[in-house]
Amino acid sequence: MKKVMAVALLLATGYASAAEVSGNVTLASDYRFRGISQLKGGISPAIQGGFDVSFENGVYLGTWASNVNFTGGALELDGYGGWKFMATDTLELDMGFLYYGYPRDADLDADYYEFYTKATMFGVTVGASYSPDYFAETGKFGYFSADYSWGFAENYSLDLHVAYNLFEDEDFLSNGQDSYVDFSVGVSTSYWDLDWSAAVVGTDLDKDDYFGEDDLVEPMVVVSVSKSL
Repeated sequence: MKKVMAVALLLATGYASAAEVSGNVTLASDYRFRGISQLKGGISPAIQGGFDVSFENGVYLGTWASNVNFTGGALELDGYGGWKFMATDTLELDMGFLYYGYPRDADLDADYYEFYTKATMFGVTVGASYSPDYFAETGKFGYFSADYSWGFAENYSLDLHVAYNLFEDEDFLSNGQDSYVDFSVGVSTSYWDLDWSAAVVGTDLDKDDYFGEDDLVEPMVVVSVSKSL
């Protein structure tokens, strides 16, 4: 699977003259993935970045990376591809494939992939993702999300997110449940050619639900600054 993604990205780079290439880099106080800290409660900042190649027909390919410290590895390296298009004058659809890789992880087989689809209309995005074998070979997984951004003042927006995480393997959570909810409420803006954001990010879990690690799942303010390249 890694070789397939690598070849796809190389092909996209080769055709870059007929496509739009963009990149980004971010510095954040924590890396929260689906509400759970990937940096053991934000004990170190997250340095993240990636690039995308978008074609005129709506097809896109990209890669993204971040430091992590929840396993024996220190890096998450993702690759993805999909198709985004306007189904109607007001409805945008996005369908794709996403591979999560942990190349320096020696403790467990953490790599996995998932398929996703999103629909956006009137500023509201709803999405669903499915993995046939989730993180660390924990079985089937489904993710159902809703996002909304409201521009409440010039150059400011209120960003809302809520999602439902559903596991086949009940051992993924130490409480024996097969699901949890993640959420975020934040404000974002752009100044000095940089994108700034601050958000309360968390889950409905507590430390007894997630292996005694309260700082990984409790609500926390995450601040970030990003630069588009």
